[in-house]
Amino acid sequence: MKVNDQITIEDWELTEQFIRASGPGGQNVNKVATAVELRFEADRSPNLPDAVKRRLRRVAGRRWTKDGALVIQVEETRSQARNREIARERLAELIRKACEKPKRRIPTRPTLGSKKRRLKAKKVRGEKKALRGKVDGEE
Repeated sequence: MKVNDQITIEDWELTEQFIRASGPGGQNVNKVATAVELRFEADRSPNLPDAVKRRLRRVAGRRWTKDGALVIQVEETRSQARNREIARERLAELIRKACEKPKRRIPTRPTLGSKKRRLKAKKVRGEKKALRGKVDGEE
């Protein structure tokens, strides 16, 4: 499976298991295992660089298992073949996202104008609250 120009995933790295899908479908849902569970052993993959593996772990979230595998479960359609295609597309998309290096944030300081506006807004808010105090009524 080709992800991009640099990364290609071999078939032996992927394990597919077909399970019964949940939800509506009548008798079909009880008889046919159309949902697919795609398992990719990402930690042991020789085709992924270490940096991509680390980012993939962060991007995958709870789909990442303790033993370093990425599990994608698809039960969108009633077709086993289509669910299989969707699972492979999602895996490729996740790996493409992990390949993108995040931009390094350059810390900046607030401008003088923004500091003055913030302090002025605080002063106005404080004056408004000060006016909410008890009123001395005429008795």
